[in-house]
This record gives sequence, C-alpha cells and structure tokens, in this order.
Amino acid sequence: MTELFVKTLREDPADAEVASHKLLVRAGYIRRQAPGIYAWLPLGLKVLAKIEAIVRQEQERIGGQEVRFPGLLPAEPYQASGRWRDYGPNMFRLRDRKQSDLLLAPTHEEVFTLLVKDMCSSYKDLPLMLYQVQTKYRDEARPRAGLLRGREFIMKDAYSFDADDSGLDRSYDAQRQAYRRTFDRLGLDTVTVSAMSGAMGGSRSEEFLYPTPIGEDTYVRSPGGYAANVEAVTTVAPPPGPVEGLPPARVEPTPGATTIETLVDAANRLQPRPDGRAWTAADTLKNVVVALVEPSGERRVVVLGLPGDREVDLARLAAAVFPAEVEPAGDDDFARHPELVRGYIGPQILGVNAVGAAGAAGAVGAVGAAGAVGVAGAVGAAGAVGVAGAGRVPVPYFLDPRIVAGTAWVTGANAVDQHVFGLVAGRDFAAAGQDGQAVIDAAAVRAGDPAPDGSGPLEMARGIELGHIFQLGRKYAQALDLKVLDQNGKLVTVTMGSYGIGVTRSLAALAEKYHDDRGLIWPVHVAPAHVHVVATGKEPGIFAAAAGLAADLEEAGLDVLYDDRPRESAGVKFADAELLGVPYILVVGRGLAEGRVELRDRQAAVAIELPVDAAVAHVAAVVGAALAESENPQSG
Repeated sequence: MTELFVKTLREDPADAEVASHKLLVRAGYIRRQAPGIYAWLPLGLKVLAKIEAIVRQEQERIGGQEVRFPGLLPAEPYQASGRWRDYGPNMFRLRDRKQSDLLLAPTHEEVFTLLVKDMCSSYKDLPLMLYQVQTKYRDEARPRAGLLRGREFIMKDAYSFDADDSGLDRSYDAQRQAYRRTFDRLGLDTVTVSAMSGAMGGSRSEEFLYPTPIGEDTYVRSPGGYAANVEAVTTVAPPPGPVEGLPPARVEPTPGATTIETLVDAANRLQPRPDGRAWTAADTLKNVVVALVEPSGERRVVVLGLPGDREVDLARLAAAVFPAEVEPAGDDDFARHPELVRGYIGPQILGVNAVGAAGAAGAVGAVGAAGAVGVAGAVGAAGAVGVAGAGRVPVPYFLDPRIVAGTAWVTGANAVDQHVFGLVAGRDFAAAGQDGQAVIDAAAVRAGDPAPDGSGPLEMARGIELGHIFQLGRKYAQALDLKVLDQNGKLVTVTMGSYGIGVTRSLAALAEKYHDDRGLIWPVHVAPAHVHVVATGKEPGIFAAAAGLAADLEEAGLDVLYDDRPRESAGVKFADAELLGVPYILVVGRGLAEGRVELRDRQAAVAIELPVDAAVAHVAAVVGAALAESENPQSG
C-alpha cells in the first residue's frame, strides 16, 4: 500500500447517483475525466482484466478467435450499410486533415464483414466466429451512473459467419449458452429477454439483464415464462366487432376539457351514459402529437391514437420509429398544422376540420350514411391526412393495436370546447399511417397486461443490460457484398450474427451486487487481490510477520495486497480494506504475541482466529475452494 497508486475518499462524489459509481470512485478504481468518460487506475484494471479473461475463455470454448480492430475507422463501410445515417447523433464523427470522414466505432459489424470478405471465398472457410475486446464510443445524450451509461466503454463484440440459416441458428445458440456461462461465472444472475434490434438490424434479438431497481431497462415476465424488454412487448389486441347498428357519433359541448381527466369529469357531468356506468379514461381516445426527426434532419409531425388510460412510452415509440428520433411537438409544429386544435384533437381530422352530428351548431361536417367522417375530404381508401383542399403537408395518424373496428370512443372534435361521443373505429375513422404502417405499439406496458404468448399476466421489473445478441442475417453481407461459393460452386450471401457483452458495465453490475454500507466486496475470482494482509500496531515484529505472511501467500499462488503503511491507524486501515473490497482480510496485530492472526471473510461477514503457522495453508485452501466454485457455478 505504500507503493500502490491509490487514494481513497471518505465522501461520495457529488455527481454519483448509484452505489457502483460512488464506491468505484471512492475506492480509487476509476476517476472521472468528463461526463461519461473515466480513467482506469491500477486496482480497476486488475478487476477489468479478470472479467475480460472469463469472457475470453467462454468465447474460445465455442471456437471464437480473437482479433482487434481500431476504434477510429473510415466512414465508407458505415455509409454502405446505412448506419452512418441511422445512428444519428449517437455516433462520434470527425474529419482528418484531408477532410476524409471518420468515426469512433460504436460497434464493428461492417469492418468484420469486410475482413471476412477479404479472406474467405468458400463455404469451406465457414462457419467462423471472430471476436474482440475493445473500446467503443457512443455520444450518449445523458451519460449517467458512472460506468453504467458512458460515452466510452469496453465491450466484447463477436460475429458469426455461416453459409446458411441453419448454421446461423447453431452459432446463435452457441453464443447464447456461452453468455449464460459467462454471467454465471462472473457471479451475475441474469434474465434473458426478447428485445428489439434497433440500429443493429436483423431478426432475432435477446438481451441479458441483471435485475436491479437502478437499471435503465424495463422488462416484463409472466408466470408461464415469457420475458421481454418492454420495447419488444406486443400488445394483445381485442377482437374486432361489428360496426353496423351502433348509434351515430355526436358532438357535444365539453367546455375546458383539455385533458383526459377533465374530459372524463365533463362527460360524467354533462353526458351521463345511458347504461348508468360512469365514463372512465379507458372510454376516451387520446391523440398525442409528436415530432419525428429523421437522421437527415427532416422533421415531421405525427399523431398517435391510444386509449386515454394509457401513456405513450417514449422508449417503445423510439424503437417503433427507428431510426427517427422522437421529440415533443412544439409551438412551431402546431403552427404548421392549425388543423390540430390542442386539447381537442380527434382522428376525424383526417378528413375535415371537425365532425358534428347533422345540424349541430358550428359543425363543418357530419357522419354520413356511408360511415365516412365529414362531407368533404373524408377518409378514403388511401387514408389521406389533412384538411381537404388546404394544400398542407399530411399528418400521419397511427393507432394503438387496441383501437380495433367496432370500438366506440369519446375524443376531440377538433374544435375548442367540443368532443365527439360514440366515434366508432372502422366506421367513422381509421388509421392513416405512412409507408404501409398503420399501427404503432407505443403505449406503456402495465403490470397485469396479458403476455403476448398467453402465459399469464405480466409483471414489471428493471435491470441493467449486460449482453445483447442478434441474428443479423444478411443485412451487412448484402450491403458489403460478402459472398462465398457453396458446395455447388454457386455464390451465396453469408449470414451473420452479432453478440455483445458490456465488459465495463459488467464490472459496474458486480459492484452494484457485491457491496455493503462499508464498501465493495468483490467475488474472489474478479477481485484485484485474493487476500488483503493488514498490519496493525506499531511494533516492528508485527510488520515483519505480516510481510512474511504476504510473501508466503504469494508463493502459494495467491494475489496479495499488503497494507504496510507504518503511520496509519488500525481504524484507517480497516476502513480502507473494507472499502477496497478484497474478499479476505488477514489481520496481523495484537494476537501475534499469542501466535494468532485473524481472517475476515467480507462476504460471509465472519471472522476466525488462526495459528500463525497454519494461516497460509488455511487461507490458500479457502481461496482455492472459492476459485474452484467460481469455475463451475450452479446456474440458476
């Protein structure tokens, strides 16, 4: 400790919100350089190296071969795949002195693809599994929680290359099992959930989440075994019903009812239901206006229709409209679309400014016999959006899956202080989406919602994403023309998988799981040292005995940290030992006069006395047993 480059802190850093961030900084493992960017100090690198070693062992167990690419790459491969555009502001872009476009890689699918294209030409060269452990860069808008959401981080990314889809299935399953073994060995219980592919593309996608209340990912699970990130949950839509015979829609005054809450109150006061049941938010159709910003910078306004008792989940919406980014609609957006009357927007705006019952005061349209909303610019087969003849840019209108034909709603009449009662989906209005998409699953998932596979009601939980695996298919191989000759001499496009583990994030998750109110408590197989020898007292004999024990423990093959600081009190040394988190603390102090030392097990929170001459053998046996157990954990 007199030589170790470390400085412990007694107070939490001001910007730290979660335990891992606080303790890793206080214990001298990392130091902040800028938001989301950290320097690694000696103790932190020791833990990092042990985590990386486990990751490498499990990759090599399934035939992975390690390579290493630079973090600074040319733009052309990413432009060819479309990710130069799709990543938007999350990608760090720069230019060199020759004005060539470069990037700091967020992941390396493109250059791995080109490497294999350069070196492989036949199905005999496949299957192939390549991986690297390397620094990645993403320009996070809101870096937070220390290592959990940073702008620079270390990731293991692996890529499989197969000649056909059955080969991809085998590679994907091999990685899936490797991930389970990796997290089991690290000591992190993970939940495997279905996920969205996002910028990576591809078909099948799963995340490995460490459950914790501080996690940024929300996922769901059911009693029957369904598990998915909320972004990937599909809504169970009710069956459509008939529209014939339902009462016609009518416009009624609802002064000041600009929110769902005030609408429900006004409806119950002014328009009580004939059946005596009270109106609820679930009876209303909420129409939410948002702006989608494309990677090109183009901004377009869209309207989402969903039940009034549901909120829009921005993460689900962002996943549904990727690569566009979602922003709240602002004053300028509404100014460009005066047909959208704030607080009173209804889907019948897809035809005219307002819909009214025949003869209603101020109405500019009526629900006609044919069921079309309005008398001019009605919703036609094409579902055009906007006021007829107004010459405005159409506003796409998307519906929640629950808004099915035959359902009747209370919603805005597109006129101040007016709402429509009994507006029927499939008769009076329909979605008018864009690019063939009419439905967007963007409403927040709630506990108790049915699982999509029928396995029971969903419960909600939060977790930290530690790993993500993808069946990329042929997206990158097609974009970059990666083909090989098959057994018949015919060129076939290679199919790929991509598999990522957040190494630095896994370290943070370990710190989240393994700590107490005094400091870190690393599992022995990832700890910066196996044993922390602490010399307490001032007598030279104590320091001589402690140094001898430390040397003997090293001779026995253990990693040892020895606190040889002569001027620090026992209290300071114990506080530092508990903060640093080495799992076993061997205390050499007053008991030495009686030939005894004390061994403290931080994880078990127990202490035993040992004869000095038996201490090395006992500690070596304890550590050896713990290491052996970590090599073959019992998976949960």
